[in-house]
Amino acid sequence: MTGGAPATPAAEAGAGGGAGAAEPSAADPGAGARGAADGVAAERAAAARATIAKGSKSFAAASTLLPAALRDDVARLYAWCRHADDVIDGQEMGHGERIVADPAARLAELRRLTDAALGGAPVPPVFAEFAEVAHRHGITRRLAFDHLDGFAMDVAGTHYETADDLCRYCYGVAGVVGVMMALVMGVAPGDEDTLDRACDLGLAFQLTNIARDVAADAATGRVYVPAQWLAAAGVPATPAAVRDPANAAAVHSCAVRLVDMAEPYYRSAAVGAARLPFRCRWAIGAAARVYRAIGTRRRAAGPDAIATRVGTSKLEKVALITAAFGSAAVRSPAPFPRDGLWTRPGHA
Repeated sequence: MTGGAPATPAAEAGAGGGAGAAEPSAADPGAGARGAADGVAAERAAAARATIAKGSKSFAAASTLLPAALRDDVARLYAWCRHADDVIDGQEMGHGERIVADPAARLAELRRLTDAALGGAPVPPVFAEFAEVAHRHGITRRLAFDHLDGFAMDVAGTHYETADDLCRYCYGVAGVVGVMMALVMGVAPGDEDTLDRACDLGLAFQLTNIARDVAADAATGRVYVPAQWLAAAGVPATPAAVRDPANAAAVHSCAVRLVDMAEPYYRSAAVGAARLPFRCRWAIGAAARVYRAIGTRRRAAGPDAIATRVGTSKLEKVALITAAFGSAAVRSPAPFPRDGLWTRPGHA
């Protein structure tokens, strides 16, 4: 990342400006204040949309398919998640990850500001916007802190021995985001099966991310591939071993296992997405197709490209979005029971 990160997440978030106050009229003394508030809201919504555009081309493309009434709230939720990730990883908009000297202090500040925002206290814009979305759509403090607890596992340098251990991490950094997104899209808080399947999509996305970035993560000292898998492939569960070109074939085989592991979670998520309104299920289906394609690229690229980030082109994204339209219009995915899938804490 070019340039150092500010010392606290508050400093990072505080850069968002507000619109200047308009001159009130004699006929309506409150018009200026309302105009200023509207200007600030529009400016912050635009900033959230810019965050999703810069932070993830895949999610940005899919989010354009959402109804206008939901698009900004999805962007606001994404912006808070993106900000938390960036603060912990010392990066900007998901790029330029580096090792930071004070991850525990950064996490504590994220927790403090999130808690303050949910309690209605003055906070930097990215937290205030998240709190508005949370209150509007029934996102609880527990869900918000489940997400931050996922980053706590990175801060603690958690060791992932088994696939279940990895799923617990994937829930914190991505599965719970799927749950929160589903609530924004209108899923009732009591609809546990649909929320479980929304969580499944987040798990599938994160498993795909880990398969894509296995070498890049090792470069920053992190190994997410289950140690049992690496041991079976003859590779020590250390960043140096994962990055060693001599182990490329074995590490690639583990990345392919991650892609395979994600597949039933994608299939389960499709069942839940079919229950959403058309434009929501189209957007979700498009994102799922794009991410699945990343997994396909990782498999096909082979061991020689394990250190290369794989992805999809703009033209490929257009084709995948078009294909998702047809699936969303049909709205009849094959039944897929969740038997044997990992289930979010407190909901097994």
